[in-house]
Amino acid sequence: MSHVSSHSPHRQSPLRTVQVLGGGSAVSSAHVRSLASGLVARGVRVTVCAPGETDGVYDFTGVGAQHIHVPRSSDPASVATLRNACADADLVHAHGLHAGFRATLALGGRRTPLVVTWHTRSYAEGARAHLLRLLERRVAKAAAVVLGTSSELVDRARSRGARDARLAAVALPALRRNDADEDTDRPRSKARAELGATDRPLLMAVGSLDRHRGYDTLLDAAREWRGLDPAPLLVIVGEGPLRGVLQRRIEDEELPVRLVGRRDDVSELIAAADLALLPGGPEARSVLAQEALHARVPLVAAAVGSVPELVGDAAELVPCGDSAALAGAVVRLLAHPDLCEELKDRGARQAATWPTEDETVAQVLSVYDELTQVRPLT
Repeated sequence: MSHVSSHSPHRQSPLRTVQVLGGGSAVSSAHVRSLASGLVARGVRVTVCAPGETDGVYDFTGVGAQHIHVPRSSDPASVATLRNACADADLVHAHGLHAGFRATLALGGRRTPLVVTWHTRSYAEGARAHLLRLLERRVAKAAAVVLGTSSELVDRARSRGARDARLAAVALPALRRNDADEDTDRPRSKARAELGATDRPLLMAVGSLDRHRGYDTLLDAAREWRGLDPAPLLVIVGEGPLRGVLQRRIEDEELPVRLVGRRDDVSELIAAADLALLPGGPEARSVLAQEALHARVPLVAAAVGSVPELVGDAAELVPCGDSAALAGAVVRLLAHPDLCEELKDRGARQAATWPTEDETVAQVLSVYDELTQVRPLT
């Protein structure tokens, strides 16, 4: 695939981009690594500004990008570090609202084009909701282009005053998935044995343990299906502020649920499950939903946000917050393998419609080209 910018009429040197990571969620960090890899392969110079530990996990330097340690903070020292990193950039691309805000501060009045990708919807209540709106407005207006990973986020950016908001093509980067490996039963049975689900159905949920993920609804549903024989085991992967509260509920109500904390083998765990469950969540493009459909694991999901747009008819969708509907869907699918097979086939078809990593890089590059070529010579 040719890359226009590196030989555009008014630039002799390669396009220089700075990628700014904010909260460093797994979704945005994996996306930036994938993007950096694809851009470097096309002759673009890439600098990733992110906390040092993020590079340790995602190895931006390993794909040919330069990494500069910038703390996850908007204090003057961090902003100054970011400003220096952006000094010779042709374009700055921030990932997430807070990264967008820091990039806005760092660029000040410079004419360097700013692209901001909104990966997730932020939540706040009371006075913080007002501050969040102000932050979204500031970032949306500062960006030359806002890329939203769902129609909902694109609409939100427009409502906050974005001059140009577009739907982003965002691929799920390959996470240790080996589609050519036909001997999948051995790792699957090993994962199930480790989790304690060799002779019972295994249900999998993934996401940080916070209030917007629908875990109360999930535990209410687990109370309803624990009467099955054998009772399905629900495994929740993730860490967060609700861990103590959820663990107490699990113990007090004797629910067949295990909290296993953060894991680096999420793809393998999802592939080992009988069903994947998504009771809620702020991500525009849920990693769990994408992993489940790629791995041919039937998905039961709350019809909330952009989930219906992402999965189409390839998941069992239930009303958000309705534990009876969630439990009913789980019980029905476990009792009817034919319905599960149908969902697996639909899932494979739906996953085939999602953008590839190559298409994601191509779309981003076309935005970069557009913004850097229309800029007048200085």
